[in-house]
Amino acid sequence: MRVLLACSLGGSGHLTPVANAARAVRRLGHEIIVLVPPSLVAEIEREDLPYEVGGEPPRSVIDDTWARVRTGPAEAVAGLIDRELFADHCTQAMLASARELRDRWRPDVVMREPCEYASAIAAGEARIAQAQIGISQGSIEWAVLEMVSPIIERSCSGVTRTVACAPYLTAFPASLDPSSWPDTRRFRLSEPAAAGGSLPDWWPGNDRPLAYMSFGSVIGHLPEATGVFRSAVEAVAGLPVRVLLTVGRATDVAFGEIPENTHIESWVAQHDVLPHAGVVVCHGGSGTTFGALAAGVPLVICPLFADQAANGRVVEIAHAERVVAGRALAPGSLRGLGPADVAPLRAAIEHVLGEPVYR
Repeated sequence: MRVLLACSLGGSGHLTPVANAARAVRRLGHEIIVLVPPSLVAEIEREDLPYEVGGEPPRSVIDDTWARVRTGPAEAVAGLIDRELFADHCTQAMLASARELRDRWRPDVVMREPCEYASAIAAGEARIAQAQIGISQGSIEWAVLEMVSPIIERSCSGVTRTVACAPYLTAFPASLDPSSWPDTRRFRLSEPAAAGGSLPDWWPGNDRPLAYMSFGSVIGHLPEATGVFRSAVEAVAGLPVRVLLTVGRATDVAFGEIPENTHIESWVAQHDVLPHAGVVVCHGGSGTTFGALAAGVPLVICPLFADQAANGRVVEIAHAERVVAGRALAPGSLRGLGPADVAPLRAAIEHVLGEPVYR
């Protein structure tokens, strides 16, 4: 059987679940190919999977959309990224490639992440079976589909119902993610997070607890990156911990003086870090948040945008994390980190490390 997998913009948080599914399908003996936008070529090459490159909106369109989110007000821009960027601009940019690959390669099944609609349209037109690989909470992704329905229906009448009725695959536990999708199928990754390897000795002579800090693969493309990373580094200065901060490959930040306990890398495989971590400090992105939970590592969350505040709420209720004080985030808004966030972030890290109940 031939399986076409597709991913839109969004960095590792969108691609990693698709890549995991691709490897699982390939292990079952099926042929695979992954369709990605140009901005994810470096990411997909690291995954060592067969791929083809489709289209994506011009950088100016992407930057303009984020600029409108940034300036708000929040009630006016709620859902803007999903509606205008993913459902409209990204879909139109990718649609010709999805159709051409469908007609040339003739897949039996299409598997896509929820922000990628071109492959859903291409599959719907040809009545090809499809499935969705969840990247966020099921209730959030169900609401997004309802919101963008008028946009994607312009390209293929009935595609909303096709997507809604297709299998919805998620690795998130039902206890934290009661799904709205009629055909929800939950799974466990076949390679546990605890299977990671050893880390380089970036902190010679220091065996204190490891604080792993990561704010995802999107923030590095945004002007907020400088404030986020500088504030994070300042918050951990002098704490009795080892700190690994990953900043992504797309950022150019002048950090200033780096604390002695802090090591900065562009990227380290999460499954290699989590078995060694005493706490994960992150933005609340689904991949980092639920990956940390799967490895049994407590969290400190600083929501910045998208579903991050919602993820923070459900995990905080489960007493497995602490959301940084004062980090209220209106739906659809974008909020960086600044000097006022340093002390609350530091206090949250100290609190989670000092209270065994979180682990």
